[in-house]
Amino acid sequence: MVPAPQGDLGLKVQGSPADPDRLIRVVDLHKTFLLGHQRIAVLRGLNLEIRRGEMVGVVGASGAGKSTLLHLMGTLDRPSAGKVFFEELDLFQLDDEDLAHFRNRKIGFVFQFHHLLPEFNALENTIMPALIKRRPEAEAHQKGVEILREVGLGGRLYHKPGELSGGEQQRVALARALMNDQEVILAVEPTGNLDLRTGEAIYELLRRLNREKGKTLIIVTHSQDMAKKMDRVVRLVDGLISAN
Repeated sequence: MVPAPQGDLGLKVQGSPADPDRLIRVVDLHKTFLLGHQRIAVLRGLNLEIRRGEMVGVVGASGAGKSTLLHLMGTLDRPSAGKVFFEELDLFQLDDEDLAHFRNRKIGFVFQFHHLLPEFNALENTIMPALIKRRPEAEAHQKGVEILREVGLGGRLYHKPGELSGGEQQRVALARALMNDQEVILAVEPTGNLDLRTGEAIYELLRRLNREKGKTLIIVTHSQDMAKKMDRVVRLVDGLISAN
């Protein structure tokens, strides 16, 4: 008998993937929030596939479910119903500890508000995921320096967030997202608080990571200019995909 295939967390997956380039599969995804006594359905049975190496834009009006979708794809929250598969691993069969381990290894996050720790410098913020993963500090330090140089911050390693510009802070957040060589980067409005020139520089950096390093990027954006540069655009309306 052929043993059931295993995910890299040692758990059974839903058979061998029919398409090796299919990285993420979202199936009949629902998310409902309770607001007082009222139930608010944000996602209403959404289905989506993401292929390895794609750069996908997610657009839609405020409240359409864009950020909720990325939070669920990144396992920051659990769905009310439905499934998310990563390389055919059914993610929400994992307990919270395994999900945290999965995120640390596979998913990098970049948010509109960078969530850098103000008391730590750029290098310390960058290497935090590696230290959580229990990598040796000297190794993490070397890798962090390399990544910060790649994103153009080789001269700002020891500056704290308050000493950095908005664009520099976002570059630190991006470096942090790459620290464990995560395959997927989920970004929510990564240029939302930046001026046009700085936002364009961040986009070019994201695109370079996609083309040169093969990273899969899924980006929520209100910017039509950025959306036009994506490989594919997914439009959400009332918790469902209206165009893909």
